[in-house]
Amino acid sequence: MQNRVKGNAQGIDVSHYQGVIDWPAVAAAGISFAFIKATQNRMDTRFLENLKGAKAAGLLVGAYHYVDDSVTTPDKARAAAQLFYSAIKAAGGPEVFDLPFVMDYESNKGGLTPAGCTAVAKAFLEETERLTGRRPMVYTYPSFIGRFSGLTNYPLWIARYSNQAPADASGWKRWEFWQYSDGTLGGELPGGGRKVPGISGPVDLNEFDGTVDELRRRYGKKQTGKDGEKMTERDINQVSTWAAAAWEEATANGYFDGNRPGAPVTREELAIVVNRMRKNFLALIAGNTERIAELERQLQQIEKGK
Repeated sequence: MQNRVKGNAQGIDVSHYQGVIDWPAVAAAGISFAFIKATQNRMDTRFLENLKGAKAAGLLVGAYHYVDDSVTTPDKARAAAQLFYSAIKAAGGPEVFDLPFVMDYESNKGGLTPAGCTAVAKAFLEETERLTGRRPMVYTYPSFIGRFSGLTNYPLWIARYSNQAPADASGWKRWEFWQYSDGTLGGELPGGGRKVPGISGPVDLNEFDGTVDELRRRYGKKQTGKDGEKMTERDINQVSTWAAAAWEEATANGYFDGNRPGAPVTREELAIVVNRMRKNFLALIAGNTERIAELERQLQQIEKGK
């Protein structure tokens, strides 16, 4: 995966463990975003207060759910996602948040197999996307990421307390966010050290894969949808989970080039797809190349209404 880059946006993630936070001091120190713990087995006691303070200070905010070791089946994972969503609704709904909703999955004391961990993760992620209308993000450690497979449609927030770039793993080749320190170990802030003003003790330090302006363009921009509902601008380079299988098949069959799955289709691009399908259909029903010309002539007559 890529390394940190000078000028990338800096952020933190917090929970009740950080106690009372002076959010204006955090913002003044150059912190531009914060992920806030929402739920584990219940709502975090400082979730709503932290959210309110971070937003008032001008930070872009996201929320995360910690997958408890008691969550060992897809049904339990969906229930956990519903708990997460209840906290999101208590905060004012998905439109209050700028950054992706996050599944923090890093512990497996229940001894699930990799297939079991993947099943739990997929159930939680799919339910969260269904409930919020937004694609969530995966948070985990290098030592845990190998338990996942087939999740690369979701962006990655990787925890690696080091200045050395994380290795490619489980299909991911880039991180969206990198938690590079827990406030005591790992990398340092761009200005040096790991201490964030406004927070009395250690706090996790994170970096976005881009500048503050790029972060705000990617996640801070809102657009108005039906009935004035605010919606996060879609990333056209990410395929929606519900369409992933169909997109993969259409790409493999040569109808699309695999790029920009979420982009609007122009009439020109549609014409190319239709023509490819038309030729394939002719080849299929012809059975041999000798009949294609005659079938195409007949099809042209049909298309002209003759």
